[in-house]
Amino acid sequence: MNIIKSFILTLLAMTATTASAQQFQEMKYTPQSTTFRLFAPNDAKAVKLRIYDKGQGGKALKTVKMTRTANEQWTATVKGDLMGRFYTFDIGRGETPGVFAKAVGVNGQRGAIVDLQATNPEGWEADKRPVVKSPADLVIYEMHHRDFSIDASSGLQYKGKYLALTEPKAINHLKKLGVNAIHILPSYDYGSVDETQLDKNKYNWGYDPVNYNVPEGGYSTNPYDPTCRVREFKQMVQALHKAGIRVILDVVYNHTYDIDHSNFQRTYPDYYYRKNADGTYSNGSGCGNETASDQPMMRQFMIESVEHWINEYHIDGLRFDLMGIHDIETMNQIRKAVDDIDPTIFIYGEGWSAGGCAYPYEKLGMKAHIPQMPGIAAFSDEIRDALRGPFDNDKKPAFLACVPDCEESVKFGIVGAIRHPQIDMQKVNYSKQPWAVEPTQMISYVSCHDDMCLTDRLRASIPGITTDELIRLDLLAQTAVFTSQGVPFMLCGEEMLRDKKGVHNSFESPDDINHLDWANLDRYPQVFDYYSRLIALRQHHPAFRLGSADLVRKHLEFLDAPKNVVAFRLKNYAGRDDWRDIIVILNANKEEACIDIPQADYTVVCEKGVINERGIRQFNGHQAIAAPQSALILHD
Repeated sequence: MNIIKSFILTLLAMTATTASAQQFQEMKYTPQSTTFRLFAPNDAKAVKLRIYDKGQGGKALKTVKMTRTANEQWTATVKGDLMGRFYTFDIGRGETPGVFAKAVGVNGQRGAIVDLQATNPEGWEADKRPVVKSPADLVIYEMHHRDFSIDASSGLQYKGKYLALTEPKAINHLKKLGVNAIHILPSYDYGSVDETQLDKNKYNWGYDPVNYNVPEGGYSTNPYDPTCRVREFKQMVQALHKAGIRVILDVVYNHTYDIDHSNFQRTYPDYYYRKNADGTYSNGSGCGNETASDQPMMRQFMIESVEHWINEYHIDGLRFDLMGIHDIETMNQIRKAVDDIDPTIFIYGEGWSAGGCAYPYEKLGMKAHIPQMPGIAAFSDEIRDALRGPFDNDKKPAFLACVPDCEESVKFGIVGAIRHPQIDMQKVNYSKQPWAVEPTQMISYVSCHDDMCLTDRLRASIPGITTDELIRLDLLAQTAVFTSQGVPFMLCGEEMLRDKKGVHNSFESPDDINHLDWANLDRYPQVFDYYSRLIALRQHHPAFRLGSADLVRKHLEFLDAPKNVVAFRLKNYAGRDDWRDIIVILNANKEEACIDIPQADYTVVCEKGVINERGIRQFNGHQAIAAPQSALILHD
C-alpha cells in the first residue's frame, strides 16, 4: 500500500509540475472568450471568478464558479469580449487579482484585461539593450523615482513619475555624469501608497510588494488607467536605452506586504510562505514573513516573473532584495533562464537575510555561498563599512576617520572580494574567506538607499566636520569605490552632495527628507565634476575593470604604505591600456603620506580633489606624496 500511495503522490506531483508550466498564465484573452486559470488548493470549497466594469468600486457584472480541471488548477471560461474589463478570484479568503496579474486597476485590487502589445511606444520593437561586454564595465546608479525628480529645483515636468526619465534634462544629467545603468528602487505595484491620494505626499521606497508583475501606478500619470503605467514604464526604458543606459529592476520576492491580504495567501493559503517548527511564520525578512523560494510553484513564479520583466519591459538587470532568503537552486535556475534570453543581463543581490530563516543556512543564497552561484553578484559590506563605519552604529567611523586596522578590509574590496596573495583574510572585518570567484561578483559601494547617505554618515561619525573636510572625504571614499575591481555602485544624488537630514531609515519619510536638491549642483560644482571625471577615468582605462580574478592577481599589487593609507599599482597592462602602470594612493590621514614607488617618469591625473586625465603635473622619481584626506592617481 505504501508503494502504491507513493506512486500516486508522485503522479500528482508530476501533474502539478506539468500544470505549473502554464499555471501563471492566469488569463488568456481572445475577442470571443477569455479563459482564467488559478493555482489553488484541491480542497477549496468554492473558487469564484468575478468580472467588473471598473478597477475599483461597483458590483460584479458576472460571477462564475471555477472548475478544478487538474491537480491544484481551477479554470473558468467567460464568453464574449472582455477587453477593458477587470477581474478577481475568490477562494473564500477575500478577492484577489491572483498572483500573476500583468495589468491592474487603481491600487492593484483587480486584474485588468488589456492588450499589452497596444501599450508599446512607437519604435518599441526596435528597442535594443545597450551593449555591455562585461559586468565590470557597468557603473550603477541607484535611484528612487520621487527622490530624483520631485523637487522644484529639478526643473523636470513629470515630477516623481516614470516619464521624468524621458526628459532631456534628466537624460543629459545622467549622461554627463557617465553612469550606464540605472537601478530603480521597487517599481512594481506596492501596497503602502494609496494611488487615489497621491496629492497627500505619501512616500515609500516600495519594499512592500502586492502585484509583482505590474508597474506601480503612483509613478504613472494616471493610476486609474491600467495601460498608462505599462506604457509609461516602457517609454522610460526606451529613453534610457537610447541614451546608452541600462535599466536594473529592484525585485523583492522574499516577502509580501503582509500575509492575510497577500495575493499568495488568498489563492493558496500557506503554500508560498515558510513556517517554523512551531507553526509560526518564519521572519527572515524582518517584515513579518518570508516566502518559500524552495517550493516548486514559488520557484516557478519567480522564474516566470523575471522572464516577464525582461521580455515585456526589456529590463537589463535584477537586484534581489535580501537574496540570502532565497535558496541557491532557485537563484541558479533564474540565472539559467536569464542566460537563455541574454547572458549580459546582470543579476546581483543582498547576500544576507534580516533574521533566521526556516530553511538550512547552507542552502541559502548568502554572500558566503556566491561561489555556488556563478554569474550572480553580491554587495560588499566589507569595503562599505571599512570606509565609513558599521551599519548598526551611525556614530562609529572607520578608515575615513583614521580608525586603525581598516586597511585590509578596504584592500579586500579593492580586489573584488577574490583570493589575492597580499590580502590577509584574518584582518578583514566580516569575511575570513574570499567569497567571490570573479571580481564581477562583488558590488563595490559606500552608500545606498538603505542607511544614511554618505554626507550624513560623515557628519554623524566625525563630530565638528567642516564642509571642506566632508567633501574631501566624500571624494576619497568614492575614489576607492570606482577604482576597485568590483562593479561600482552609487546612490542617486551623491554627485550633488545630497543629504537626508540625518535620517538613517527614510523608507517612509516625506519628500523634504528624501528629495534631491538640484541647486547643490551650483553650490558644489567641484563634487559633480570629480564624480563625472572619476567615472570617465574608470571607463577610459580597462586596468580599473579587469573583470577576471586571474588578471587581478597578475596585474594588481599593493604597495607598502603607512597607517590609514591604501596604495596599489596596476602594472604591466600595456597593449590593453595606454597607461602602462597606474598607481592609486588613498590617504585618509590629515597629513601628507609618502609612498615608495618604482623609479619612472610619472603623470599625475588625480590630486587634491581634482581629476584631469591629460595631466595635472609630471615628475620623475621613486616617491609619491599624497595630500591629506585625498586620493593621488598617477601613471607611467
